[in-house]
Amino acid sequence: MTTTLSKPSEVGVAQSPRPGRSGAAPRRRSSVVSRQKRAGWWMIAPALVQSVVFITVPTIAAILLAFTDYSFSGAPNFIGGANFVELFGDIRFRTALVNTVLYVLVVVPVSMAIALAVAIALNQKIRALGAFRTAYYIPVVTATVAVGTVWLWIFNSGSGLANGVLALFGLSPVGWLTDPNHALSSLMVVGIWQGLGAKMIIYLAALQGVSPQLVEAANLDGANRWQVFRFVTWPSLGPAQFFVLITSIVGTFQVFDLVYVTTKGGPGLATNVLVFDVYNNAFGSLRLGYASAETVIMMILIGGFIILGRRLQGANTHD
Repeated sequence: MTTTLSKPSEVGVAQSPRPGRSGAAPRRRSSVVSRQKRAGWWMIAPALVQSVVFITVPTIAAILLAFTDYSFSGAPNFIGGANFVELFGDIRFRTALVNTVLYVLVVVPVSMAIALAVAIALNQKIRALGAFRTAYYIPVVTATVAVGTVWLWIFNSGSGLANGVLALFGLSPVGWLTDPNHALSSLMVVGIWQGLGAKMIIYLAALQGVSPQLVEAANLDGANRWQVFRFVTWPSLGPAQFFVLITSIVGTFQVFDLVYVTTKGGPGLATNVLVFDVYNNAFGSLRLGYASAETVIMMILIGGFIILGRRLQGANTHD
């Protein structure tokens, strides 16, 4: 009977690794990851510096100045919450607060709905598609001063285009920007029109990212267009919806140049909004501490609207 001796590796005896190679691959991977992280930090460094210098520092300064009587001259004196108490007794601030909230509640949802409808229409195969997309985006890249000037002519009480259209139907002219009952709603129309293109482009990009396989599977299951949109397209738009919602809330709360060019907050206080009121208090009345308190309240409102919008979006997504 012949006995065969097995090699050490065949009887479970582990061979020693070759010298110089133990852990080499993990070290190389760790080195690559470290270099990638450093490169990433260098790439975002300009944006971080910009955020710190122009966002973080001014925000902290505004919060601190809100509790002072600073007026551009002399050292600021701490006065506690006196500015906030005075604000809520100020009719100009209360009117600006109501006008701004109304502006946000109308412009944000209406502009998002119209932009989504336009994006769905432009996502089809139609002629001159590029021309339509460009036409919708032109207001976004046009200076608000120019936009406001054009709409001043459109809403002109005497010879404006809007009243000219009303005259064709035998209707009386309207003081679009001179009547307190119509001024704010007229600015809402301009705000919706001007922001339509940016939202439309984002929705269009999101629509083009919807999986064709999911749409085809839904069609094969007998889903109609509304069902495909409700159960396939709409859930896929979640990230785009959130981005559009946040940017829309922040942008509409900060409306200023349109008001400054068209109505200067008038007639009366009909179009006085928060940022315009902050501008008047800071640079008209030279009450920077008072204006900073108003800014703090506006920041709290923006945060509250963002949280509310996020919860509403989450509820709609999970339905």
